[in-house]
Amino acid sequence: HVLGSGRNVNILVLDTEVYSNTGGQASKSTPRAAVAKFAAGGKSVGKKDLGMIAMAYGNVYVAHVSIGANPLQTVKAFQEAERYPGPSLLIAYSPCIAHGIDMRTQMSHQREAVDSGYWPLYRFDPGSGEDGRHPFRLDSRKPKMTFKEFAMKEARFAMLAQANPEHAQHLMDLAQQDIDERWRLYEQTVGVERHAPDLEGEEEEGEGGAR
Repeated sequence: HVLGSGRNVNILVLDTEVYSNTGGQASKSTPRAAVAKFAAGGKSVGKKDLGMIAMAYGNVYVAHVSIGANPLQTVKAFQEAERYPGPSLLIAYSPCIAHGIDMRTQMSHQREAVDSGYWPLYRFDPGSGEDGRHPFRLDSRKPKMTFKEFAMKEARFAMLAQANPEHAQHLMDLAQQDIDERWRLYEQTVGVERHAPDLEGEEEEGEGGAR
């Protein structure tokens, strides 16, 4: 309702990927293959893409950020969201004790989340289209490590590999597919031509040549 209102409201989501305040239960934001309360056998479906859902409105500023991976991109996103005269949604990668990591290393772990493609960085600014720029900007580079290399450093993924290696590997493979497909979608989004060719004019020329 807030995003669809058109009001000048800034929303920050600290995405821990579980219900952190009530004990770490699985949610729609929990990734595939992760173990959490109510998903002891590893979550079998992928997490929802909140950013893409918000972008579908067309008039919402959206950013996917990680201050540990790219502080400059995070600051730019906050500044742009503040300037944007409408609803804005910033989704921040937020390491949590429920992930089963050493929180002393969470800054470097955030970089690995981005390097694996698990947490791509981007900004979607509907207002930038007014001057011809593409509204979607992909701020992270193509993944240079696998999801498994990143995930096995977290107990929520590693514990399933210990308990049921075959099932864990199956879910890991599906999770990697999720990442690959999402990355291709984002690359395609960046590459979409904003001004379509004059197909009507081309059709008329073709008809004229056939006469």
